[in-house]
Amino acid sequence: MTIETFKKSLEQPTPPDGLPPLLLALWHERKGDWHAAHNIAQDVPGPDGARVHAYLHRAEGDDWNANYWYRRAGRSMPVHSLKEEWEELAAFFFS
Repeated sequence: MTIETFKKSLEQPTPPDGLPPLLLALWHERKGDWHAAHNIAQDVPGPDGARVHAYLHRAEGDDWNANYWYRRAGRSMPVHSLKEEWEELAAFFFS
């Protein structure tokens, strides 16, 4: 799968089979299912899981919690848009 086919899959009602957990979380968030995305991301240990978890809390509007998770990921909250951050995260997981 490429990032292009991943983005194209957002036109479908269900995610593609075999997506890694953090891409699956991003897929669900983009489809409007924040809770499914959060349930997946919170179970992924390490900085990558923390980074997606942070993004999700930022998308939720909970900056305090987002900042906590950005710190756990070794990052600070981005200043660019949520859309740009989603794109950045998806690209990161395809690199």
